[in-house]
Amino acid sequence: MRRPLSKCGMEPGGGDASLTLHGLQNRSHGKIKLRKRKSTLYFNTQEKSARRRGDLLGENIYLLLFTIALRILNCFLVQTSFVPDEYWQSLEVSHHMVFNNYGYLTWEWTERLRSYTYPLIFASIYKILHLLGKDSVQLLIWIPRLAQALLSAVADVRLYSLMKQLENQEVARWVFFCQLCSWFTWYCCTRTLTNTMETVLTIIALFYYPLEGSKSMNSVKYSSLVALAFIIRPTAVILWTPLLFRHFCQEPRKLDLILHHFLPVGFVTLSLSLMIDRIFFGQWTLVQFNFLKFNVLQNWGTFYGSHPWHWYFSQGFPVILGTHLPFFIHGCYLAPKRYRILLVTVLWTLLVYSMLSHKEFRFIYPVLPFCMVFCGYSLTHLKTWKKPALSFLFLSNLFLALYTGLVHQRGTLDVMSHIQKVCYNNPNKSSASIFIMMPCHSTPYYSHVHCPLPMRFLQCPPDLTGKSHYLDEADVFYLNPLNWLHREFHDDASLPTHLITFSILEEEISAFLISSNYKRTAVFFHTHLPEGRIGSHIYVYERKLKGKFNMKMKF
Repeated sequence: MRRPLSKCGMEPGGGDASLTLHGLQNRSHGKIKLRKRKSTLYFNTQEKSARRRGDLLGENIYLLLFTIALRILNCFLVQTSFVPDEYWQSLEVSHHMVFNNYGYLTWEWTERLRSYTYPLIFASIYKILHLLGKDSVQLLIWIPRLAQALLSAVADVRLYSLMKQLENQEVARWVFFCQLCSWFTWYCCTRTLTNTMETVLTIIALFYYPLEGSKSMNSVKYSSLVALAFIIRPTAVILWTPLLFRHFCQEPRKLDLILHHFLPVGFVTLSLSLMIDRIFFGQWTLVQFNFLKFNVLQNWGTFYGSHPWHWYFSQGFPVILGTHLPFFIHGCYLAPKRYRILLVTVLWTLLVYSMLSHKEFRFIYPVLPFCMVFCGYSLTHLKTWKKPALSFLFLSNLFLALYTGLVHQRGTLDVMSHIQKVCYNNPNKSSASIFIMMPCHSTPYYSHVHCPLPMRFLQCPPDLTGKSHYLDEADVFYLNPLNWLHREFHDDASLPTHLITFSILEEEISAFLISSNYKRTAVFFHTHLPEGRIGSHIYVYERKLKGKFNMKMKF
């Protein structure tokens, strides 16, 4: 049996004692060179302090700065319109909140179906700009979008951090790559849509969610973010139902989770929402219940169009995934079992939304980051075809992102720049007036003009009284545009100075344009894919007056 070592590291009697003593004496007179041992405690403390100096949000500051720079570039390279809600349920409401001497609120706000919580973010920005005397129209347009871009950048970095915890840096990099080059994420993540904010909050909440292997789980933080997403867009509860159910089932202290986490968080966020809406509506209103009742229980959303039950599976989901789709399918087969909850959440969300008649691409945008996890996992395990796959994925998404961001449906924003000039180049603003003869809410409104110019557009509120064969103003107009115009503007005093229409309407109303002395003064490209009431170009007509006299537009 081997004897224990002495303190000098020599076995007793196993070496020359005089040599040992001599060596110790020499060391005591000279500089003793100690071997630097990397103490785990010392090293971790140094490493953490170094990371604190160079990190932000738990990641390298250069990664965060790169992501922010990319999303700012993303913001400026998206110059097209997507859906009316990115203006009419956010910026227009915010503009009305701050500059309430002129503005417009749609019927959803009179019916109290929307919460003021999300528009309040941009209204705060508008108010600061107004107090500083910097409320120019360009700042009112771009600052909210830049703010949304910054939030999206934070969410991107959080997704990267989560995957680095769950897997490793390589998998995290490929998930991050898939997230950044997704054409639909590029198209949506800087828009002022409640769906965009819901997606941002979902990603950050997932960072704190108790996934297996996560080191950042925090029930209070993630449930707070989920509650805020629900306040902003109540349908967020659909996506989070399987995740919350899983957490509840796996939590050993279920009563503690409900009483000390979920209930306090829900009470605080709902109370905050109630107070905000009480201030702006002037009465106590539970907007989230009204929203779910209208869109889910009563299914009134069908007024704005309906699709077959399979639309999300046959068109919606494949379109927003784009060329990521084969990598998503491949990743679903390769990913470990602990990611099954993410796949279940995606399928559950698609199934529930499929039960609702009114369907839109943006409704399922919040599941896209979940899909990027599987796409990144697929790229990690590609060996032979990795470089061609990366090139294909990047170039195909780049084309779609640039085309949809810079070309498709840009006319409705370009024409607002023209209206700005009409307002600011006219010293007597009351003498000019605008009538937008397009499908309702095709363009933004006062948030993109910021001028008390008399404007009007075709209305399209749904009938909530249950009348059969109900037609809104826009529908009545498109049944016979020429007759409608002659009936609406029966004398010269009621005619607007400017008309804005899609190109497909010009031939049908040409007799009215000639008789009322309207001349086409501007043309704006809109889309290569005209459809129904949407034309390829937008025409601006100006009435050439024979004499100088003011005309008021009929409202």
